[in-house]
Amino acid sequence: MMEKLSRHTPIAVLLSGGVDSSLALRLLLEQGYHNITAFYIKIWLEDDLALLGECPWEEDIRFATAVCEQLGVPLEIIPLQREYYERVVRYALRELKAGRTPSPDIFCNEQIKFGAFLNKIDSRFQKIASGHYARIEYRQGQYWLKRAPDPVKDQTYFLSYLTQQQLARILFPIGEYTKTQVRQLAEQFNLPTKNRPDSQGICFLGKIKYANFVKAHFGERTGDIVEMESGKKLGTHRGFWFYTIGQRHGLGLSNGPWYVVGKNARENIIYVSHRDYILHYYRRHIVVEDVHWINGLPDRHNLQVKLRHGPGMQNATIEMLNEGRVLVHLEAGDKGAAPGQFTIFYDGDYCLGGGKIAEFADAPSAVLLNESGSSS
Repeated sequence: MMEKLSRHTPIAVLLSGGVDSSLALRLLLEQGYHNITAFYIKIWLEDDLALLGECPWEEDIRFATAVCEQLGVPLEIIPLQREYYERVVRYALRELKAGRTPSPDIFCNEQIKFGAFLNKIDSRFQKIASGHYARIEYRQGQYWLKRAPDPVKDQTYFLSYLTQQQLARILFPIGEYTKTQVRQLAEQFNLPTKNRPDSQGICFLGKIKYANFVKAHFGERTGDIVEMESGKKLGTHRGFWFYTIGQRHGLGLSNGPWYVVGKNARENIIYVSHRDYILHYYRRHIVVEDVHWINGLPDRHNLQVKLRHGPGMQNATIEMLNEGRVLVHLEAGDKGAAPGQFTIFYDGDYCLGGGKIAEFADAPSAVLLNESGSSS
């Protein structure tokens, strides 16, 4: 439940031009808050790589402007191109070059939407609201991040690196609703965005295709596709950076299905395994690093984890290692876990934080090799 505030509380609303943030703004007005300003965050790729695909920000601005005009709320555009490039895009490119799987949306939220943006507006606004599907609960002197009722749309995976200081200023007005309910309310309020499709893909790409973004930075370089069990060359690929562990489509191999089970970034090799052998590559013991705990170390070690955004979650136990690393024992295992990917921890509905996959404690031979050729 959203905390009670004075109706005069200055609130900044992050408005993307989509239905979720539009409804978040409308709900705040319905609840009596009137000291509200909407903000559209403009990011660099929408201009710099516009040649790769349709540039979305002008259309976003049109929808955001229409919503604000209907509701009588001022709209400001905040340019954060430099911050985006330095804090999110460089990280994604660095991870791709090393053969790992980045999760830029996590840092988009922590570093930009609730980081650089907060610094930009400073103390002008007491609260910042967005259209994320998540909830915040205050108890025991701390702010707790909770999953939304809609398991498919829940976005706590991408919000898992938020701090107590950030959560203290955030409002998620649609966090109690499902996507179906959001669409129904948008129709009821006749919002200009009521029929606008949901955005898809990575936060900073807009409508730019991921493969085109990768190609623009790394180009193409032919390499071998090798069967892990036999060492036999089965085909060629156009660069290891286009593929991720667990990938099944886009390999161009016959007699499949085939899955990517390993990469050698130094030699530009993709290792694959047939479905008949894929059970050998289920990861059940994962070491994660750079762990962030939202509410401090958990009291219990029997938790649930998500290895990617979506409804999928499984039971796990954790062991604390040195240097802030955590060993995760997955009850069911996962065939698509990849170095660089994030493992997010839950205790029921509560998101506790997460960490980046560093290595697999049970890896057979399908390990990721970094640029120096050593195991990572």
